[in-house]
Amino acid sequence: MPLMKSWLESANAPDCPFPLNNLPYGVFSHDGGAPRCGVAIGDRILDVTALEASGHLSLADKPVLDRPEWNAVMALGPQAWQRLRTLLFGYLVEGTALKSQVADYLHPLAGATMHMPFAVAEFTDFYAGRHHATNVGTMFRGAENALPPNWLHIPIGYNGRASSVVVSGTDVRRPWGQLKAPDADVPHFAPCVRFDHELEMGAIIGRPSRPGHPVSVAEADSMIFGYVLLNDWSARDIQAWEYQPLGPFQAKATATTISPWIVTREALEPFRCMTPEREKPLLPYLQEPGPMLYDIELEVELTPKGGVPTTIARTNYREMYYSAAQQLAHHTTSGCPMRVGDLLGSGTISGQTRESRGSMLELSWGGKEPLTLPGGETRSFLEDHDRLTLRGQCRGDGYLIGFGECTGTVMPALTRPYGL
Repeated sequence: MPLMKSWLESANAPDCPFPLNNLPYGVFSHDGGAPRCGVAIGDRILDVTALEASGHLSLADKPVLDRPEWNAVMALGPQAWQRLRTLLFGYLVEGTALKSQVADYLHPLAGATMHMPFAVAEFTDFYAGRHHATNVGTMFRGAENALPPNWLHIPIGYNGRASSVVVSGTDVRRPWGQLKAPDADVPHFAPCVRFDHELEMGAIIGRPSRPGHPVSVAEADSMIFGYVLLNDWSARDIQAWEYQPLGPFQAKATATTISPWIVTREALEPFRCMTPEREKPLLPYLQEPGPMLYDIELEVELTPKGGVPTTIARTNYREMYYSAAQQLAHHTTSGCPMRVGDLLGSGTISGQTRESRGSMLELSWGGKEPLTLPGGETRSFLEDHDRLTLRGQCRGDGYLIGFGECTGTVMPALTRPYGL
């Protein structure tokens, strides 16, 4: 699909992340005002909360954009999602006679404060990138036992904390926890030393499923409202002590950062691609009816306090072994009902080379091969005041589909938690 031109010239620049082809959804405010729903277009944000209040935009028999979240729009279902996109095209496309009706509702993107774009109902994180799983398994179990026996048959995941999902720009405090050195007999309570990031994509569920009723992969795909970048911060030393036998718990509960703009499934349609060839045949309920992944270029940037921003990893979402639709379909097999606003983390997205590894655990190979930054500093894991920035984009014919930055800065651990 070529670039769809808008009368807003900034949206037509080939390096603009928010052309008319994109139209991502977010929640913004200016100068301390109330947060409201907006759509990014070029270097502007279209205030759709105000547009609805003025009578220029209607999706239901009652307001659905009168709150600082997109959940009510999600709950209307795919027909309403498509109607909204069509209405927005009509207002913003080059040559429209409706330009005057929306021009006053456009605000500068620069200087806007971005908020959580939706209320997170539940958060589930998966372990569905083969290169990441192979790297981690090799470090801890050896190359011959890198993947557990179930990995090629099932999307492995765990239920995380919706309460600690935060929007880009939110600082993340280094956690305390139980740590146990390999040569120690008992653990001690101290700040995490091996704090890490995980480069992921997040899928947002816009349609619920019924309790006791699994959905197919095709049905699951139609339930996804859109995607965000996702950084699932991880305390590796806390995780190493706690994860057996039930898996991650406190190590993954500190924070999960998402990008501020929801890129819709419709905007990503031209970039669909197939999952990798299967080494083991999947059971029928997990088999894809067509391309279920997307060609999304991804990168991670690390900036030390007072230092130079450095890109430490580049990879692509197409590296995933299981798609979000497969993960969602599997999630429902127990009869577990999915809700509007559920968030699914893809799992760490890594490629085959060192430069494409999506976590510090892999990049430094468990701390044995530290990274050297341009200023001469080294990193095995994240240090206080390091800022992590995730970026993602699809490359179309003369345009980009961007997600906005997903950033977070590591703040020092509390000096004396609980008054200890």
